[in-house]
Order: sequence, then structure tokens, then C-alpha cells
Amino acid sequence: MKILGVLNITEDSFSDGGKYLTPEAALAQGFKLIEEGADILDIGAASSNPDAKRIAPATEISRLQSVLPALKEKGTVLSIDSFEPSVQRWALAEGVEYLNDIHGFGAPSLYPDMAQAKAKLIVMHAIQNDGAATRVNVPSTDIFGRALSFFGKRLDALAKAGVAQDRLILDPGMGFFVGSDPENSLTLLRHLPDLKAQFGLPILVSVSRKSFLRKITGQSDPAGLPVLAAGLAAELYAYLQGADYLRTHAPAALKAALAIQSVLQVKDFNEGRH
Repeated sequence: MKILGVLNITEDSFSDGGKYLTPEAALAQGFKLIEEGADILDIGAASSNPDAKRIAPATEISRLQSVLPALKEKGTVLSIDSFEPSVQRWALAEGVEYLNDIHGFGAPSLYPDMAQAKAKLIVMHAIQNDGAATRVNVPSTDIFGRALSFFGKRLDALAKAGVAQDRLILDPGMGFFVGSDPENSLTLLRHLPDLKAQFGLPILVSVSRKSFLRKITGQSDPAGLPVLAAGLAAELYAYLQGADYLRTHAPAALKAALAIQSVLQVKDFNEGRH
């Protein structure tokens, strides 16, 4: 299990927009996330929530460029969260270890660069084809089938472009990315074993502070303790369903929870043998 710590260098991310916009604040938070247990730092320089303002790729690159050298100097494993092909191309040239795309790399113009690179690619499913998340109703009975269809087509396209399968990680999407109904996210969480069995690839889950948690719990503060607890419960469930990567704003809490879960599982296994 690997943990991705979320670092938003943005003005309008839904839970911490503006807090880490300066390079000094971003670096301090990035190193803090690593100290708290994140194996990978997932950096986004453009918000993708439904109320976000779209920014120019040049601005996105400038924000990333202001922190990457210092992070790389410390040996930080980096993931860049962007759906802009020019930003993704820049990140590949920078030698980052992961690219994370909420639209699962829908730009064929980038495929030659991706095929030649070594970075692992987080292929996320979303009901939107481009841009930020939107508030759209999708029947929960349809969502897993949509995810299977999306991954089937996208993985086929990437394979034909020469992108090695062992570099791919699947993210089923959560929150507004899979529809306004919380049941859509819950359905995808329940189907994680089926998704893994279907494609035989590692799975990443990102539930931290997502809208469906707030709807279910009746909480409005995405960074509040009740939503943190709800997210932790969902993260542990995803882990038990076979998730290989968890993307979170709170790596310390997740690391501690996983440690206890691991001890309990070992104890259960040993007792079962006797």
C-alpha cells in the first residue's frame, strides 16, 4: 500500500484553496505530508472542483516550477495532478515519477511522449470528458458499467500507442467526478475487487474530503474532524477491498489506521492457524 499526500498549489481548491499558493507555504506543507507518512506527493496546481476557475497551463507550470526543484533535491517521489496535455508533457520532461489525470489521458497527441517516458500513469474515470468536475446526475445502477466501458476503451488506446501496461494505475473516480448522488461513489467502492479482477491492474482510491462524505454525514466543513473520520473509514474500506494506493489530505491518520489494521489482520491470521 502506498499513500499519496495531496498538495494543492491553488487559489480555489474546495478544502484548502489559497493556503499553499506561495512556494514557501507549499514546500512546508509538502515536506510535512512526507513526514506524516506520504510515500508520494501528489501536486495539483489547478483546481478541478465544480466551482473552480480554469487557469492557463502556463500559470499551472509556473506554480509547479516554483516547488519542484526543492522537492526533487530532497528525493521526494512526485506525482503531478493535471489534465492539461502541455502541463503533462512538461512534467514528463521534468522526470516526475507519476502523472495523475482526472480524465484518464484523453489526449492522443500526448501518447508518443507517454510511451517513451517511465512515469507511472494514474488513469482516472470521470463522467466528464474535459475540464473540471460538474454537478450531474448519473443513475447509480449505471456507474460501474460506465467505468468498465471507459477503462476498456482507454486501456486499449494506450496499449496501441505503446504505453506499457505495467505503468498503469486505475482510479474509478469519486465524488462529483462520478455524479452528484453519493451512492455512485459507494457503488464504485463496493466494486473495487471486480474492477481489479477485470483489468488486473493496481487501483488508486481518492475519497479524502470528497463531497459524498459530506452529504452522507451532513457535514459542511470538508476539513473538519467528522469528514476526516468519514474519509478514514472509507479509506480503510478501500484498502480492505484491495486498493493499492490511497490519495489523502491526512497521511498521518491514514498511516496510523493502516498500522492498526495490519496488526489486527496478522493476529486474526495467526489465531486462525491454531
